[in-house]
Amino acid sequence: MAADALLEVRDLRVEFDTDDGVVHAVDGVSYSVERGRALGIVGESGSGKSVSNLTVMGLTRFQGARISGEVLLDGRSLLDLPKDEMRRIRGNEIAMIFQDPLSSLHPYYRVGWQLAEAVLAHRDVSRQEAANRAVELLDMVDIPEPRRRAQAYPHEFSGGMRQRAMIAMALANDPKVLIADEPTTALDVTVQAQILELIRRLQHELDTAVVMITHDLGVIAETVDDVAVMYAGRIVERASTATIFRTPEHPYTWGLLKSIPRLDVPRDAPLVPIPGAPPSLINRPSGCHFHPRCPYVREAHTRTDPRLEPVPGDPGHSVACLLGPETRRRIWAELRAGLEPDRARRAAEAQETSA
Repeated sequence: MAADALLEVRDLRVEFDTDDGVVHAVDGVSYSVERGRALGIVGESGSGKSVSNLTVMGLTRFQGARISGEVLLDGRSLLDLPKDEMRRIRGNEIAMIFQDPLSSLHPYYRVGWQLAEAVLAHRDVSRQEAANRAVELLDMVDIPEPRRRAQAYPHEFSGGMRQRAMIAMALANDPKVLIADEPTTALDVTVQAQILELIRRLQHELDTAVVMITHDLGVIAETVDDVAVMYAGRIVERASTATIFRTPEHPYTWGLLKSIPRLDVPRDAPLVPIPGAPPSLINRPSGCHFHPRCPYVREAHTRTDPRLEPVPGDPGHSVACLLGPETRRRIWAELRAGLEPDRARRAAEAQETSA
């Protein structure tokens, strides 16, 4: 972990009791984010991305979750704080952009009023000063005619404008950390690009630490400095964004990258999904949790549970995989050359045998 990390998560575990058994939603997640930098957390639905960050926000503590580990904001432990003190921090020092702005904004109140309330909840200012701040925030996120738009209701905003209003609300009190949970899921491509550019610009202007939660590697490529790949409640690979796209080392990361549509293949070429489905977080597979879906699985992988370990010769890059480093690099080289997974595995094994 970075010594100057603004937000630091250490061995975070979150479990929920259900009638079917214990859901291991987050299983030993650790990461850190420095001021002015952005971390992307990527993975399929159900991988634990949102639950881990809802826990950072203190939104699962009183919902029956069993939580262990540490969450430190500027060196202060958040998991030990009383509910009232956590409420003072949430929305003030750490804020979140939620996935669906229409369900997050109250339909009965004007947008400007809701922004002003976010300011009044944490600052000792007059209502007029809070209303002026609301207009200023709408202008900051590039909403045209902000003073007039402050008097509108959420249904009078387009999808992109509602998302901008949510970003404005999250930034109302200049938070140190901004968590964005799938902020562009329901938006068209043009508006998505505008929202991502807005978040990136505000990150640098305000020197805010950003955690971007998404299943879209295109979003990751555009917006973040570092990436944590999550699967079955764990981080299975962590590296800089350039490293993840250039030299990934986990088969799950390879699958995510290979599933991205490409411009250099025929238009009628089939997409390449990851086979199978994410595992149940109640009855998780033994050994490596990814082994039922892994094209490169070996017998030992069904018994041995891999830990997140540094990649030799690649500082800042960690992976939880039982394949050897040389084997992983050979397979990725074959995949990049266009071989199908089974052929890439056989080619790598042939090289191992000849060596």
